[in-house]
Amino acid sequence: VQLQASGGGLVQAGGSLRLSCAASGRTFSSLGMGWFRQAPGKERELVAAIDWSGSRKYYADSVKGRFTISKDNAKKSVLLQMNSLNIEDTAVYSCAAGLFKYKEYDYWGLGTLVTVSS
Repeated sequence: VQLQASGGGLVQAGGSLRLSCAASGRTFSSLGMGWFRQAPGKERELVAAIDWSGSRKYYADSVKGRFTISKDNAKKSVLLQMNSLNIEDTAVYSCAAGLFKYKEYDYWGLGTLVTVSS
C-alpha cells in the first residue's frame, strides 16, 4: 500500500484546512486509516482514526469537535477536515493504513506540514 498525504500549508489561527491521503496498491475498502501528527520536540500522536467500514471513528481529545475524519472508498482516499485550528495544531501530519486491527497500522505515508500562525 502506498500512501500520499497532501493539503498542508500555512493558515491563521481559527482557520481551516482539509488534508487528503490517497492510497494505492490494495483494495482500499478493506483498510482502516488513521491520521497522526508530530510536532517539533513532541512524540507522534494519533489524532483521528476510522475503521475499514467507516462505522467506527476515534479522535484525540485535543481535536475532538474540531477535526473530522472521513473515508471515500470510490476515490481511495481519507480526508481530515480541520476546523478552528490553533497554534498547538502545528505539526507534520501523516496518514497510515492498517489491514487487521483498528488503530493499528501497517503502512505509512510521508507527511504534510501544517503551520498555524497567530
